[in-house]
Amino acid sequence: MPELPEVEITRRGLAAHLTGLSIKDVVIRNGSLRWPIPKNLPTLLRGCTIVSLKRRAKYLLMDCGSGTLILHLGMSGSLRILPYVMSAAPARGTPKVGNPLSRKPDAELTPPVGTPSGCENLCEAPLLRSDPPAGKHDHFDLILSNGTLVRLRDPRRFGAVLWHSGDPATHPLLASLGPEPLEKDFDANYLYLVTRGRSVSIKQCIMDNHIVVGVGNIYANESLFRAGIRPQLAAGKLSLPRCTKLVAEIRATLAEAINLGGSTLRDFVNTSGQPGYFQQTYWVYGRAGEPCRRCGAPIKQIKQGQRSSFYCGKCQK
Repeated sequence: MPELPEVEITRRGLAAHLTGLSIKDVVIRNGSLRWPIPKNLPTLLRGCTIVSLKRRAKYLLMDCGSGTLILHLGMSGSLRILPYVMSAAPARGTPKVGNPLSRKPDAELTPPVGTPSGCENLCEAPLLRSDPPAGKHDHFDLILSNGTLVRLRDPRRFGAVLWHSGDPATHPLLASLGPEPLEKDFDANYLYLVTRGRSVSIKQCIMDNHIVVGVGNIYANESLFRAGIRPQLAAGKLSLPRCTKLVAEIRATLAEAINLGGSTLRDFVNTSGQPGYFQQTYWVYGRAGEPCRRCGAPIKQIKQGQRSSFYCGKCQK
């Protein structure tokens, strides 16, 4: 699952390319993601200029002036920037095509969602072709004014493409989120105060988006190892000095992951289609039974909240 570093890498790659461009059109091939893609999204977005692209937790927030496009990569999603070309319109009477990007035959007479304005009759409409063509898991495209498009690929369809016309911070998915781990609101004093009296494990605590956002399973495991803290330690037993150490290691781990392009364990690629390399530096994640890189003791694996935790019994207390 893409975690904060992967989403931040995606944001940086997109922001440098998209800011100031206008949206020519929208293609929705499969709107059945975690939440349905709004059917009126093409109408809302056509002609909008992309003002900025920000991140909140694992959500990407695209400011389109009249509202915000909220994007989430889910468990297997990625966003790519690809070129497209307009082909000449086929002559009248030629067989109709369904998806204007994939050019796959389709017997339906109704144009696909996202067909450019004025292209209701596909026999007379110019066709959009991308390189590579849209595949089975390519569910959503933003067609841009500079000859490129942004494509959401999401094999498991747990991602999201939503629209919010007001302040994005008031959206139900964002309103109750905790502080960003790389910003000043998340510090040792904050972590110490929110963990007092809590019997839940420290790992589950730092993975709670109401306490701090974006620290997923991979980076929670790695941060706890670096801080020398066992994942099953009750959060309320963490001293202020250990909170100071943990906050510092969470920040350092996330920053290092961003610098190395994130983690690619299965599906994640950046906006250019390149994988990340942080997985090559893991201390404990996914290394059950292997020797600890510090002390040589075997890495242990347990289950916490249906997620795997990895730790060294000697280095972490």
